[in-house]
Amino acid sequence: MKQPPAHVPIKQTRRTFFTQAAAGLGLLALAPGVRLIELALAKQDEAAVTDAVRWGMLVDTEKCAQGCTDCVDACNSEHGLYGFDRPQTDAQWIRKLELEDDTGRTYSLPMLCQHCEDPPCVDVCPTGASFVRADGIVLVDKHTCIGCRYCMLACPYKARSFIHEPLQDQRPYSPRGKGTVESCTFCVHRVDKDRTPACVEACSQAGHEALIFGDLNNPESEVSKRMRGGSPHQVRADLRLNTAVRYLGL
Repeated sequence: MKQPPAHVPIKQTRRTFFTQAAAGLGLLALAPGVRLIELALAKQDEAAVTDAVRWGMLVDTEKCAQGCTDCVDACNSEHGLYGFDRPQTDAQWIRKLELEDDTGRTYSLPMLCQHCEDPPCVDVCPTGASFVRADGIVLVDKHTCIGCRYCMLACPYKARSFIHEPLQDQRPYSPRGKGTVESCTFCVHRVDKDRTPACVEACSQAGHEALIFGDLNNPESEVSKRMRGGSPHQVRADLRLNTAVRYLGL
């Protein structure tokens, strides 16, 4: 077997192989009448996306109500994440956690993809399907995902789901497919149209205002001002992933 050139890392060569192999599946149908080639929103107009912006979210745990699932319900509705009554396999892009510290104080907070600056899911992906857009949003390209689930094992936040079942009634702006991995996209289809993610909008409409979304690179954005005014924490800061999701009150 022909060996790769000495200057090309083995990992890069392996990734290139899988990427080229998966490219031939670009016309694979996600569902009847839905084609991957028509729904590659993750890279649509990517040339217009720059690193001048880094999208992020601040979660104020003091305002996140226990028992409230408005953000979860909004995410499920926005992306068509219907369940199969199988907790071990159902998609869960955002979930509510109820925590208690050593003093007995309880916290309620949403856990989702943290959109790390240096995401482990991207590092372990053999095909390049997991990638970070220039604006910091971590996505999965369904063209090249082969369902190996390495990214699920690597994610310290358990933020990714694997699609085990055939799907119907998909949202055209949020492509999904059996045999692929998925996670929170920060509602990239909304962000690219200058709208906030569905979970943030729902939280605001409910009057909680626990979720603030915006440009972390803009010192005048609300999310930047709120971060400067408090002491936001990263979950598992010891991993040095520089997450785009931060939490107040932890």
